[in-house]
Amino acid sequence: MKAAVLHEIGGVPRYEDFPDPVAGAGEVIIDVQAVAVENVDRAIVAGTHYASARFLTELPTIPAFDGVGTLPDGTLVGFANPRPPYGALAEKTVVGAASYALIPEGIDPAVATALATAVTAMSVRTAAGFVPGETVLIQGATGVAGRLAVQVARLLGAGRIVATGRDDDQLREVRALGADAVVNTTVGDDALARAFTDAKGDGYDVVLDYLWGRPTEILLRTLVPETFAFGRPTRLIQVGQAAGRELTLGAESLRTSGVEIYGAAKGLDAERMGAVYGQIVAWTRSGELTFELATVPLRDIEAAWQRTDLRGKRLVVRP
Repeated sequence: MKAAVLHEIGGVPRYEDFPDPVAGAGEVIIDVQAVAVENVDRAIVAGTHYASARFLTELPTIPAFDGVGTLPDGTLVGFANPRPPYGALAEKTVVGAASYALIPEGIDPAVATALATAVTAMSVRTAAGFVPGETVLIQGATGVAGRLAVQVARLLGAGRIVATGRDDDQLREVRALGADAVVNTTVGDDALARAFTDAKGDGYDVVLDYLWGRPTEILLRTLVPETFAFGRPTRLIQVGQAAGRELTLGAESLRTSGVEIYGAAKGLDAERMGAVYGQIVAWTRSGELTFELATVPLRDIEAAWQRTDLRGKRLVVRP
């Protein structure tokens, strides 16, 4: 079979022949239909992700640990955790019998690869207890997940949406998706603090944070009240770290601001995750939630892996 083959940690996968997988006891062969290449996949291949050692147990190997494909009987499924070295970026892969789930009817395989990204945006409700009419700040709204989050916040009934990003052209596109105000985070620290303050209106109720690092550090400073009055509560949901994995958090940022910080997984269990996924699927089927994809054939994986021009589109590889 053909596959994207990685020969060294930190390298670029190449389109090559690779032995077909053979199913063992309790395993099934998947004919791959579509795979989303995400930042986490690149980080694992680079050896910089904490899970790299788990997925790069032997070389050569095939990257990516989830995707959409068909079972031997043609049933369309989403799959995860292929047996190394058989990752998802190949014509075929092999997974355990408990490592796949049916894809709902009416969902294109390429779109199905991005549904999980939209699910993260639902943490404004599952983790933060969002109430319709509240103000939502989305940190990192020009990325794939951030653009979906703007749409999800609007569909959930946000009263006001503020979106941040690093590119004015892309921020204009985010406005078209439903953001009421935008903030460019490339400005100096003082200017960024003023922009956060000017855009917040009556205050930020929920912050969905795909950035962390410098922008969030400055945001938290702006939420410290200037008087002894109680600050308006702000629930911050930590999802990603596109701007840095660490920040300096002053004690006053929590002590008097009313800020509460949660991880995106707070409030989730199997039942609630199923309900969240069902809502994303319903919005997708109705056309209320749209996905921007850049679809490429597997044979172009080497060039696609190194693309820097996606501008908020999810890269999807189809064998």
